[in-house]
Amino acid sequence: MTFPKIGNMAPAFSLMDQDGNKVSLKDFKGEKNVILYFYPKAMTPGCTNQACGLRDSKRKLTSNDTVALGVSPDAVARLKKFEERDKLNFTLLSDEDKKVTEKYGCWGLKKFMGKEYMGVMRTTFIIGKDGKLKHIMDKVKTKTHHEDTLTWIKENLK
Repeated sequence: MTFPKIGNMAPAFSLMDQDGNKVSLKDFKGEKNVILYFYPKAMTPGCTNQACGLRDSKRKLTSNDTVALGVSPDAVARLKKFEERDKLNFTLLSDEDKKVTEKYGCWGLKKFMGKEYMGVMRTTFIIGKDGKLKHIMDKVKTKTHHEDTLTWIKENLK
């Protein structure tokens, strides 16, 4: 899979959030920068670290005109449990058919404990208020993801 090109318009999408509401990328155009991050599975250790970091950075994100959108192949009901269990305060999106994940080049061959399988490649896309793709982070560290994204936004989108 290949990622969308930096500088181009970010691929459009509409997905259901943890509350069953449709959320589209265009909803944020002209208003907010978007941290669009793809993660493998709700309520797993790495994904929880990543989500809680963003949760705890909500005030800093808001002050930088930025929203976080997490995308996984989990069902809406599982995303709701994840939100409630970890008191998440941002939007989680369900991509059960993996069409958006594939469109962003985040579905591919992974290796774990000597086994190969197809799965979500943990990747973050930073999209500007103009709807254009500004930055791609494909070497994501779950514990510092929130700091890494905020630093990039502060240094490049102000």
